[in-house]
Amino acid sequence: MKYKNTVVGRFIDRPNRFIAHVAVAPCCNETIETVHVKNTGRCRELLTPNAEVILEVSDNPARKTKYDLITVMKPGLGWVNIDSQVPNTVVKEWLESGRSCFEDITKIKPEYTYGASRVDFYVECGGVRKILIEVKGCTLERERIGYFPDAPTERGVKHLRELAGAQAQGYECYIAFVIAMPQVEIVLPNIETHPEFGTALAEAQAAGVKVLYLPCEITPDEIRIR
Repeated sequence: MKYKNTVVGRFIDRPNRFIAHVAVAPCCNETIETVHVKNTGRCRELLTPNAEVILEVSDNPARKTKYDLITVMKPGLGWVNIDSQVPNTVVKEWLESGRSCFEDITKIKPEYTYGASRVDFYVECGGVRKILIEVKGCTLERERIGYFPDAPTERGVKHLRELAGAQAQGYECYIAFVIAMPQVEIVLPNIETHPEFGTALAEAQAAGVKVLYLPCEITPDEIRIR
């Protein structure tokens, strides 16, 4: 996925989980803008004072905020994409590209209704394999290892339990971690932040749910699964 219109900024602070203050210098005259943060997670280790960030310019003139904060530079690591809408987009691109780990894909259905919930993707392969994929974006890194979640997620626990139930009903189920940062190849449950997620992940794997680790190539204005 490539963003259409981006500018460079300098992070100042984040008054709440939805907005941040960023110094933007479109013509070398720095201005302070209130921008939308496309990630409600904590991102404390990323959004630090004076961090270099990339903003996408909104094409909606009626919006209250002109920019979306999408990418941040983490010293010693590189560009990290924190756009929480991106993981599903890049997984869809990956599935449609023919480069995925699934062979002979004949159907891809996003936002698939299963029971009382929606799963990110339903995929059929060769008319035989019926696959459910739940996607999670990972942006938290410690010593080149990714951790999920960076904040408690009851929704994530619910998804894992639903996948375990679907596996028992004959579906082939996956949780896919989109690793939206460089130099990281694997994701572990962040049991310090949310022990229940770690328990639910272990139970899901014991039930047959598989884990996909999807490292990405990141530039200031682009992200794709490699």
